[in-house]
Amino acid sequence: MVENKIKLAIGLGSTCAGCDIAILDLKEKIFDLVALADIVFWPTAMDFKLSELEKFNENEIDISLYHGTVRTSEHEHIAHLLRERSKVMIAFGSCSCFGGIPGLCNVTDREGIFNTVYKETPSTVNPEFVTPKTETVVNKHNLTLPELHNDGKALNQVIDVDYYLPGCPPPVELIEKLLPIIKEFIDTGNLPPKGTVIASEKTLCDECPLEKKGKMISKIIRPHEIIPDPTRCLLEQGILCMGPATRGGCGAMCINALMPCRGCMGPTSEVKDQGAKMIGAIASILGVENEKDFSDEDVEKLMDQIKDPLGTFYRFTLPVALVNKRIKERR
Repeated sequence: MVENKIKLAIGLGSTCAGCDIAILDLKEKIFDLVALADIVFWPTAMDFKLSELEKFNENEIDISLYHGTVRTSEHEHIAHLLRERSKVMIAFGSCSCFGGIPGLCNVTDREGIFNTVYKETPSTVNPEFVTPKTETVVNKHNLTLPELHNDGKALNQVIDVDYYLPGCPPPVELIEKLLPIIKEFIDTGNLPPKGTVIASEKTLCDECPLEKKGKMISKIIRPHEIIPDPTRCLLEQGILCMGPATRGGCGAMCINALMPCRGCMGPTSEVKDQGAKMIGAIASILGVENEKDFSDEDVEKLMDQIKDPLGTFYRFTLPVALVNKRIKERR
């Protein structure tokens, strides 16, 4: 048993709670974690209240993890509370690191979401168009209702972040690397350099077991349309795989199941925009003869092979992309 246990908090924004499950997937090593840390806030797993977090003093919590996209005023409030009361702040999971799948909301806005969900869906009967409150109000229980923001944000777009642990959810092998970091912090007070990403500095292609021959492709194929060769690079078989633009460290779990990488580990430190990097990678291997003679219709047919460009190239990283939201023209 460690004598000087640290205080650990785990907060969340817009999330599926898969990151919480990933922590529990430590299995017996969860006892190593609780031997090092007293968990003082983790509302998904235990009956913690926000008011309890608010009572902590500045820097009284040693390390905080935050997972999920920042989507509401409450999410933002929790993020600021954790930052103010914690010595170390870790963005945990793809949603926190890059904005994640909830960050795809940036292609619309709050008004558009409410119109779709509470008015336009075939199963919705809502003649008075009743929607959640969009302003901060106090109800009969004296509770502040959170406001839904127009866009989703990564954690570092809201507060200062010290470290990043990506993945959807983070692989257990990477979570386990937190344990010696916490132990070192307890013993010596030392921590990795600020901004460290707890993952590989190389791309997924560097740890992919499939054979690459550098061949060009003539068309894009969706995964269900073929039975892929289990020995060959999926991208060279025409299946869109985000490996060239994605950070490694996940053990290529999807690739080992013959499923293409979706890009959840985000870009390496050398890439500013994961989607743009991937589009460039595809352009370099998509063999198109007489490209200069293509009509607009030919180009459109080529692009139609990619059924969901935004969801393919920016599934996890739209909020941190160079162009990260839809701009609605005001008239």
